[in-house]
Amino acid sequence: MMHHADFVHLHLHTQYSLLDGACQLDKLIKKAQEYRMPALAMTDHGNLYGAIKFYTQCTKEGIKPIIGCEMYIAPDSRFNRKYDSKEEAYFHLILLAKDEEGYKNLIRLTSLGHLEGFYYKPRIDKEILSQYSKGLIGLSACLKGEIPAKILKGEINKAYKLADEYVHIFEKNDFYIELMDNGLPEQKKVNPQLIKISQDLGIPLVATNDVHYLERKQSFAHEVLLCIQTQTTLSDPNHLKFGNDTFYFRSPQEMKEIFKDFPQAIKNTLEITQKCNLIMDFSRNYLPKFKLPAGTDENKFLSDLVFEKLKEKYPSPSKRVLERIDYELKIITSTGFASYFLIVWDLIKYAKDNGIPVGPGRGSAAGSIVSYILNISEIDPLRYNLFFERF
Repeated sequence: MMHHADFVHLHLHTQYSLLDGACQLDKLIKKAQEYRMPALAMTDHGNLYGAIKFYTQCTKEGIKPIIGCEMYIAPDSRFNRKYDSKEEAYFHLILLAKDEEGYKNLIRLTSLGHLEGFYYKPRIDKEILSQYSKGLIGLSACLKGEIPAKILKGEINKAYKLADEYVHIFEKNDFYIELMDNGLPEQKKVNPQLIKISQDLGIPLVATNDVHYLERKQSFAHEVLLCIQTQTTLSDPNHLKFGNDTFYFRSPQEMKEIFKDFPQAIKNTLEITQKCNLIMDFSRNYLPKFKLPAGTDENKFLSDLVFEKLKEKYPSPSKRVLERIDYELKIITSTGFASYFLIVWDLIKYAKDNGIPVGPGRGSAAGSIVSYILNISEIDPLRYNLFFERF
Protein backbone atom coordinates (compact mmCIF):
# COMPACT_ATOMS: atom_id res chain seq x y z
CA MET A 1 0.00 0.00 0.00
CA MET A 2 1.61 3.27 -1.14
CA HIS A 3 1.41 6.13 1.33
CA HIS A 4 0.00 9.43 0.21
CA ALA A 5 2.13 12.54 0.64
CA ASP A 6 1.12 14.60 3.66
CA PHE A 7 1.01 17.93 1.85
CA VAL A 8 -1.36 19.34 -0.80
CA HIS A 9 -0.93 22.48 -2.93
CA LEU A 10 -3.97 24.68 -2.30
CA HIS A 11 -2.86 27.87 -4.09
CA LEU A 12 -2.11 27.10 -7.71
CA HIS A 13 -2.46 28.79 -11.08
CA THR A 14 -3.08 26.65 -14.15
CA GLN A 15 -2.92 27.65 -17.80
CA TYR A 16 -6.37 29.18 -17.23
CA SER A 17 -4.87 32.10 -15.27
CA LEU A 18 -4.47 33.75 -18.63
CA LEU A 19 -0.96 35.00 -19.42
CA ASP A 20 0.04 34.34 -15.83
CA GLY A 21 -0.31 30.69 -14.85
CA ALA A 22 1.79 28.22 -16.83
CA CYS A 23 0.77 24.89 -15.32
CA GLN A 24 -0.67 22.75 -18.12
CA LEU A 25 -3.28 20.38 -16.74
CA ASP A 26 -1.84 17.10 -18.09
CA LYS A 27 1.67 17.79 -16.82
CA LEU A 28 0.37 19.23 -13.57
CA ILE A 29 -1.66 16.14 -12.71
CA LYS A 30 1.29 13.91 -13.64
CA LYS A 31 3.46 15.89 -11.24
CA ALA A 32 0.94 15.54 -8.43
CA GLN A 33 0.89 11.77 -9.07
CA GLU A 34 4.69 11.65 -9.02
CA TYR A 35 4.65 13.24 -5.57
CA ARG A 36 1.75 10.97 -4.54
CA MET A 37 -0.43 13.89 -3.55
CA PRO A 38 -3.94 12.80 -2.55
CA ALA A 39 -5.49 16.01 -3.91
CA LEU A 40 -4.87 19.18 -5.84
CA ALA A 41 -6.50 22.60 -5.92
CA MET A 42 -6.89 24.96 -8.86
CA THR A 43 -7.17 28.64 -7.92
CA ASP A 44 -7.05 30.68 -11.11
CA HIS A 45 -7.30 34.46 -11.12
CA GLY A 46 -10.92 35.60 -11.10
CA ASN A 47 -12.22 32.72 -13.26
CA LEU A 48 -13.32 29.09 -13.28
CA TYR A 49 -12.64 28.40 -16.98
CA GLY A 50 -10.68 25.24 -16.28
CA ALA A 51 -12.88 23.79 -13.53
CA ILE A 52 -14.68 21.00 -15.42
CA LYS A 53 -11.59 19.86 -17.31
CA PHE A 54 -9.52 19.94 -14.13
CA TYR A 55 -12.21 18.03 -12.21
CA THR A 56 -12.60 15.27 -14.81
CA GLN A 57 -8.85 14.84 -15.39
CA CYS A 58 -8.02 14.70 -11.67
CA THR A 59 -10.85 12.24 -10.98
CA LYS A 60 -9.69 10.03 -13.83
CA GLU A 61 -6.17 9.91 -12.39
CA GLY A 62 -7.30 9.17 -8.83
CA ILE A 63 -6.54 12.63 -7.41
CA LYS A 64 -9.17 14.52 -5.46
CA PRO A 65 -9.93 17.79 -7.29
CA ILE A 66 -10.46 20.93 -5.21
CA ILE A 67 -12.11 23.69 -7.22
CA GLY A 68 -11.17 27.16 -6.12
CA CYS A 69 -10.49 30.65 -7.35
CA GLU A 70 -8.15 33.48 -6.45
CA MET A 71 -10.68 36.27 -6.31
CA TYR A 72 -10.09 39.98 -6.60
CA ILE A 73 -11.81 41.66 -3.68
CA ALA A 74 -12.50 45.39 -3.42
CA PRO A 75 -11.48 46.99 -0.09
CA ASP A 76 -14.90 48.68 0.02
CA SER A 77 -17.79 48.41 -2.44
CA ARG A 78 -17.45 46.48 -5.69
CA PHE A 79 -19.18 49.45 -7.35
CA ASN A 80 -16.47 51.92 -6.29
CA ARG A 81 -14.13 52.87 -9.14
CA LYS A 82 -12.39 55.89 -7.60
CA TYR A 83 -8.93 55.11 -6.23
CA ASP A 84 -5.58 56.88 -6.25
CA SER A 85 -4.02 53.85 -7.95
CA LYS A 86 -5.36 50.61 -9.36
CA GLU A 87 -3.27 48.73 -6.73
CA GLU A 88 -5.70 50.05 -4.10
CA ALA A 89 -8.76 48.92 -6.06
CA TYR A 90 -8.47 45.21 -5.35
CA PHE A 91 -6.76 42.61 -3.18
CA HIS A 92 -6.47 38.85 -3.53
CA LEU A 93 -8.41 36.18 -1.64
CA ILE A 94 -8.46 32.42 -2.19
CA LEU A 95 -11.83 30.64 -2.11
CA LEU A 96 -12.17 26.83 -2.21
CA ALA A 97 -15.44 24.94 -2.71
CA LYS A 98 -16.29 22.39 -0.03
CA ASP A 99 -19.40 21.02 -1.71
CA GLU A 100 -21.99 21.67 -4.41
CA GLU A 101 -23.40 24.70 -2.62
CA GLY A 102 -19.90 26.15 -2.32
CA TYR A 103 -19.25 25.53 -6.01
CA LYS A 104 -22.53 27.26 -6.95
CA ASN A 105 -21.58 30.21 -4.75
CA LEU A 106 -18.15 30.33 -6.37
CA ILE A 107 -19.81 30.50 -9.81
CA ARG A 108 -22.18 33.19 -8.56
CA LEU A 109 -19.34 35.28 -7.10
CA THR A 110 -17.12 35.05 -10.19
CA SER A 111 -20.10 36.03 -12.36
CA LEU A 112 -20.95 39.02 -10.16
CA GLY A 113 -17.28 39.99 -10.16
CA HIS A 114 -17.40 40.26 -13.95
CA LEU A 115 -20.86 41.79 -14.21
CA GLU A 116 -20.93 44.23 -11.30
CA GLY A 117 -17.47 44.75 -9.85
CA PHE A 118 -15.30 44.88 -12.95
CA TYR A 119 -12.62 47.57 -12.63
CA TYR A 120 -9.32 46.45 -14.19
CA LYS A 121 -10.19 43.02 -12.77
CA PRO A 122 -13.45 41.17 -11.94
CA ARG A 123 -13.92 42.24 -8.31
CA ILE A 124 -16.22 41.07 -5.57
CA ASP A 125 -16.65 42.72 -2.17
CA LYS A 126 -17.35 41.65 1.41
CA GLU A 127 -21.06 42.34 1.02
CA ILE A 128 -21.65 39.67 -1.63
CA LEU A 129 -18.98 37.41 -0.16
CA SER A 130 -20.96 37.37 3.13
CA GLN A 131 -24.12 36.62 1.19
CA TYR A 132 -22.60 33.69 -0.76
CA SER A 133 -19.94 32.30 1.58
CA LYS A 134 -21.74 29.07 2.48
CA GLY A 135 -19.79 25.98 1.44
CA LEU A 136 -16.61 28.00 0.88
CA ILE A 137 -13.23 28.03 2.61
CA GLY A 138 -11.26 31.28 2.58
CA LEU A 139 -7.45 31.61 2.57
CA SER A 140 -5.75 34.97 3.08
CA ALA A 141 -3.70 34.77 -0.19
CA CYS A 142 -0.26 36.18 -1.09
CA LEU A 143 1.37 39.54 -0.38
CA LYS A 144 -1.46 41.05 -2.46
CA GLY A 145 -3.98 39.69 0.04
CA GLU A 146 -5.70 42.36 2.11
CA ILE A 147 -4.21 41.31 5.47
CA PRO A 148 -0.54 41.06 4.29
CA ALA A 149 -0.95 44.36 2.38
CA LYS A 150 -1.95 46.15 5.60
CA ILE A 151 0.99 44.61 7.48
CA LEU A 152 3.38 45.82 4.75
CA LYS A 153 2.00 49.34 5.18
CA GLY A 154 2.59 49.06 8.95
CA GLU A 155 -1.16 49.17 9.65
CA ILE A 156 -1.14 46.26 12.09
CA ASN A 157 -4.42 47.16 13.83
CA LYS A 158 -6.22 47.21 10.48
CA ALA A 159 -4.72 43.78 9.66
CA TYR A 160 -6.19 42.40 12.91
CA LYS A 161 -9.57 43.99 12.19
CA LEU A 162 -9.62 42.49 8.67
CA ALA A 163 -8.63 39.03 9.90
CA ASP A 164 -11.52 39.19 12.35
CA GLU A 165 -13.92 40.31 9.59
CA TYR A 166 -12.93 37.39 7.37
CA VAL A 167 -13.31 34.91 10.23
CA HIS A 168 -16.90 36.03 10.64
CA ILE A 169 -17.72 35.90 6.93
CA PHE A 170 -16.97 32.16 6.65
CA GLU A 171 -18.37 29.21 8.59
CA LYS A 172 -16.61 28.22 11.82
CA ASN A 173 -12.90 27.37 11.30
CA ASP A 174 -13.17 27.84 7.52
CA PHE A 175 -10.88 30.85 7.23
CA TYR A 176 -7.11 30.24 7.22
CA ILE A 177 -4.08 32.49 7.20
CA GLU A 178 -1.72 31.57 4.38
CA LEU A 179 1.95 31.26 5.11
CA MET A 180 4.28 31.52 2.11
CA ASP A 181 8.03 31.54 1.84
CA ASN A 182 9.28 32.17 -1.67
CA GLY A 183 12.37 33.94 -0.35
CA LEU A 184 10.90 37.42 -0.84
CA PRO A 185 12.06 40.11 1.62
CA GLU A 186 8.43 41.27 2.06
CA GLN A 187 7.45 37.77 3.23
CA LYS A 188 10.20 37.90 5.88
CA LYS A 189 8.54 41.06 7.13
CA VAL A 190 4.93 39.86 6.90
CA ASN A 191 5.16 36.25 8.13
CA PRO A 192 6.04 36.86 11.82
CA GLN A 193 3.08 39.24 12.00
CA LEU A 194 0.73 36.74 10.28
CA ILE A 195 1.82 34.08 12.77
CA LYS A 196 1.10 36.47 15.63
CA ILE A 197 -2.39 37.29 14.27
CA SER A 198 -3.03 33.56 13.89
CA GLN A 199 -2.07 32.93 17.53
CA ASP A 200 -3.86 35.97 18.97
CA LEU A 201 -7.13 35.39 17.11
CA GLY A 202 -7.00 31.59 16.99
CA ILE A 203 -7.04 31.49 13.17
CA PRO A 204 -5.38 28.35 11.73
CA LEU A 205 -2.33 28.69 9.46
CA VAL A 206 -1.92 26.92 6.11
CA ALA A 207 1.27 26.58 4.09
CA THR A 208 1.04 27.39 0.36
CA ASN A 209 3.46 28.23 -2.43
CA ASP A 210 1.48 30.29 -4.96
CA VAL A 211 2.39 27.87 -7.77
CA HIS A 212 2.58 29.48 -11.24
CA TYR A 213 4.74 26.96 -13.13
CA LEU A 214 5.80 23.36 -12.68
CA GLU A 215 9.60 23.37 -12.71
CA ARG A 216 12.03 25.87 -11.24
CA LYS A 217 13.72 26.23 -14.63
CA GLN A 218 10.47 27.53 -16.15
CA SER A 219 10.63 30.78 -14.21
CA PHE A 220 12.20 32.65 -17.15
CA ALA A 221 9.46 31.45 -19.52
CA HIS A 222 6.97 32.67 -16.92
CA GLU A 223 8.64 36.08 -16.87
CA VAL A 224 8.21 36.26 -20.67
CA LEU A 225 4.52 35.37 -20.21
CA LEU A 226 4.10 38.26 -17.75
CA CYS A 227 5.74 40.64 -20.26
CA ILE A 228 3.18 39.61 -22.87
CA GLN A 229 0.38 40.18 -20.35
CA THR A 230 1.63 43.64 -19.33
CA GLN A 231 2.73 44.60 -22.87
CA THR A 232 6.30 45.32 -21.83
CA THR A 233 9.66 43.84 -22.82
CA LEU A 234 12.34 41.98 -20.88
CA SER A 235 14.71 44.90 -21.54
CA ASP A 236 12.36 47.30 -19.74
CA PRO A 237 13.87 47.66 -16.23
CA ASN A 238 10.37 48.08 -14.79
CA HIS A 239 8.83 44.96 -16.33
CA LEU A 240 6.69 42.86 -14.00
CA LYS A 241 8.49 39.89 -12.53
CA PHE A 242 8.10 37.70 -9.48
CA GLY A 243 11.41 38.50 -7.82
CA ASN A 244 12.79 34.97 -7.93
CA ASP A 245 12.32 31.44 -9.29
CA THR A 246 10.50 29.73 -6.40
CA PHE A 247 6.90 29.87 -7.66
CA TYR A 248 7.10 26.30 -8.97
CA PHE A 249 5.35 23.07 -7.97
CA ARG A 250 7.46 22.39 -4.90
CA SER A 251 7.61 18.82 -3.60
CA PRO A 252 5.92 17.91 -0.30
CA GLN A 253 9.43 17.33 1.07
CA GLU A 254 10.54 20.87 0.21
CA MET A 255 7.39 22.37 1.69
CA LYS A 256 7.83 20.41 4.93
CA GLU A 257 11.45 21.52 5.12
CA ILE A 258 10.59 25.21 4.58
CA PHE A 259 7.84 25.13 7.22
CA LYS A 260 9.48 22.72 9.67
CA ASP A 261 8.82 25.16 12.52
CA PHE A 262 5.11 25.19 11.63
CA PRO A 263 4.10 21.55 11.10
CA GLN A 264 0.45 22.47 11.74
CA ALA A 265 0.48 24.72 8.63
CA ILE A 266 1.46 21.65 6.58
CA LYS A 267 -1.05 19.39 8.36
CA ASN A 268 -3.83 21.90 7.70
CA THR A 269 -3.45 21.36 3.94
CA LEU A 270 -4.78 17.85 4.59
CA GLU A 271 -7.48 19.13 6.96
CA ILE A 272 -8.73 21.44 4.19
CA THR A 273 -8.50 18.58 1.67
CA GLN A 274 -10.79 16.49 3.87
CA LYS A 275 -13.31 19.32 4.09
CA CYS A 276 -13.52 19.70 0.30
CA ASN A 277 -15.76 16.98 -1.15
CA LEU A 278 -17.35 18.42 -4.27
CA ILE A 279 -19.06 15.77 -6.40
CA MET A 280 -20.03 16.77 -9.93
CA ASP A 281 -22.70 14.69 -11.62
CA PHE A 282 -22.28 14.64 -15.39
CA SER A 283 -24.93 11.98 -15.95
CA ARG A 284 -27.84 14.43 -15.77
CA ASN A 285 -29.04 17.02 -18.25
CA TYR A 286 -29.56 20.42 -16.70
CA LEU A 287 -31.80 21.94 -19.37
CA PRO A 288 -34.27 24.65 -18.35
CA LYS A 289 -37.95 23.75 -18.44
CA PHE A 290 -39.78 25.14 -21.46
CA LYS A 291 -43.27 26.17 -20.27
CA LEU A 292 -45.91 24.70 -22.56
CA PRO A 293 -49.55 25.76 -22.86
CA ALA A 294 -52.01 23.28 -21.34
CA GLY A 295 -53.08 20.34 -23.46
CA THR A 296 -49.98 20.04 -25.62
CA ASP A 297 -46.55 18.39 -25.44
CA GLU A 298 -43.11 19.48 -26.75
CA ASN A 299 -43.40 17.52 -30.00
CA LYS A 300 -46.83 18.84 -30.92
CA PHE A 301 -45.95 22.39 -29.87
CA LEU A 302 -42.79 22.37 -32.01
CA SER A 303 -44.61 20.91 -35.00
CA ASP A 304 -47.44 23.46 -34.72
CA LEU A 305 -44.91 26.28 -34.42
CA VAL A 306 -43.03 25.17 -37.54
CA PHE A 307 -46.22 25.02 -39.66
CA GLU A 308 -47.46 28.32 -38.25
CA LYS A 309 -44.21 30.09 -39.30
CA LEU A 310 -43.68 28.12 -42.53
CA LYS A 311 -45.33 30.72 -44.80
CA GLU A 312 -42.89 33.44 -43.64
CA LYS A 313 -40.00 31.56 -45.25
CA TYR A 314 -41.76 29.54 -47.96
CA PRO A 315 -44.97 31.33 -49.11
CA SER A 316 -45.89 28.34 -51.30
CA PRO A 317 -43.92 25.40 -49.88
CA SER A 318 -42.87 22.74 -52.39
CA LYS A 319 -43.09 18.99 -51.85
CA ARG A 320 -39.33 19.03 -51.17
CA VAL A 321 -39.79 21.53 -48.32
CA LEU A 322 -42.67 19.58 -46.72
CA GLU A 323 -40.79 16.28 -46.97
CA ARG A 324 -37.74 17.85 -45.39
CA ILE A 325 -39.81 19.27 -42.49
CA ASP A 326 -41.46 15.90 -41.95
CA TYR A 327 -38.08 14.12 -42.01
CA GLU A 328 -36.49 16.53 -39.52
CA LEU A 329 -39.41 16.59 -37.11
CA LYS A 330 -39.37 12.77 -37.02
CA ILE A 331 -35.67 12.78 -36.05
CA ILE A 332 -36.10 15.59 -33.50
CA THR A 333 -39.02 13.88 -31.78
CA SER A 334 -37.54 10.38 -31.86
CA THR A 335 -34.29 11.61 -30.27
CA GLY A 336 -36.12 13.66 -27.62
CA PHE A 337 -34.71 16.99 -28.77
CA ALA A 338 -37.96 18.94 -29.21
CA SER A 339 -37.60 20.87 -25.96
CA TYR A 340 -33.96 21.68 -26.84
CA PHE A 341 -35.15 23.30 -30.10
CA LEU A 342 -37.87 25.18 -28.21
CA ILE A 343 -35.39 26.51 -25.62
CA VAL A 344 -33.00 27.71 -28.35
CA TRP A 345 -35.90 29.22 -30.31
CA ASP A 346 -37.04 31.08 -27.17
CA LEU A 347 -33.53 32.44 -26.48
CA ILE A 348 -32.91 33.59 -30.06
CA LYS A 349 -36.41 35.12 -30.30
CA TYR A 350 -35.81 37.09 -27.09
CA ALA A 351 -32.43 38.29 -28.37
CA LYS A 352 -33.81 39.38 -31.75
CA ASP A 353 -36.86 41.07 -30.19
CA ASN A 354 -34.59 43.04 -27.84
CA GLY A 355 -31.88 44.12 -30.26
CA ILE A 356 -29.27 41.72 -28.89
CA PRO A 357 -26.93 40.65 -31.71
CA VAL A 358 -26.85 36.94 -32.57
CA GLY A 359 -24.83 35.13 -35.23
CA PRO A 360 -26.23 33.60 -38.42
CA GLY A 361 -26.79 30.31 -36.59
CA ARG A 362 -24.74 27.18 -36.26
CA GLY A 363 -24.33 24.23 -33.89
CA SER A 364 -25.40 20.64 -33.79
CA ALA A 365 -28.19 21.23 -36.34
CA ALA A 366 -26.75 23.99 -38.52
CA GLY A 367 -28.26 22.77 -41.78
CA SER A 368 -31.74 22.34 -40.36
CA ILE A 369 -34.90 23.60 -42.09
CA VAL A 370 -36.70 23.61 -38.73
CA SER A 371 -34.00 26.01 -37.41
CA TYR A 372 -34.39 28.18 -40.50
CA ILE A 373 -38.19 28.39 -40.26
CA LEU A 374 -37.98 29.22 -36.54
CA ASN A 375 -35.35 31.96 -37.19
CA ILE A 376 -32.77 30.12 -35.09
CA SER A 377 -30.66 30.07 -38.23
CA GLU A 378 -30.72 32.58 -41.08
CA ILE A 379 -29.43 30.13 -43.67
CA ASP A 380 -31.85 28.36 -46.01
CA PRO A 381 -30.49 24.80 -46.11
CA LEU A 382 -32.24 23.99 -49.41
CA ARG A 383 -30.71 26.95 -51.15
CA TYR A 384 -27.20 25.81 -50.20
CA ASN A 385 -28.02 22.10 -50.28
CA LEU A 386 -27.14 21.69 -46.60
CA PHE A 387 -28.08 18.43 -44.99
CA PHE A 388 -29.48 17.96 -41.51
CA GLU A 389 -27.24 15.46 -39.73
CA ARG A 390 -28.48 13.14 -37.07
CA PHE A 391 -26.63 14.32 -34.00
